[in-house]
Amino acid sequence: MLTTTEINSFKEALEKRKAHIEQNLGKVTIDINGLRRNELKDEGDHAAMSLEVAVENAISEQQSKELADIELALDKIKENLYGICEMCEEEINIERLKVKNFARYCITCREVVEKEQN
Repeated sequence: MLTTTEINSFKEALEKRKAHIEQNLGKVTIDINGLRRNELKDEGDHAAMSLEVAVENAISEQQSKELADIELALDKIKENLYGICEMCEEEINIERLKVKNFARYCITCREVVEKEQN
């Protein structure tokens, strides 16, 4: 079972990462809007802009997913469910939480979930 100190440490790290992602997402929106306002002179410009927008969108999508996972983890802290696997309801190893502090599953269940998704 995680101690109060450990949970507070994870909470602080989650909140810090959440703020960082929110800041990044704001910048991505500004960057994409800026790209769309650029004057495009030829097909090369169009291709370059399309690639940049696609990359920015992919980054934004990944960070939005991570943000949702972080918010879920913060909710679990409030509900005293943090560090509990959503599938088997066993404790998630603290070493796993140190690597991925918004982990929803223990290692064993994560492997099952990933196999089901493929």
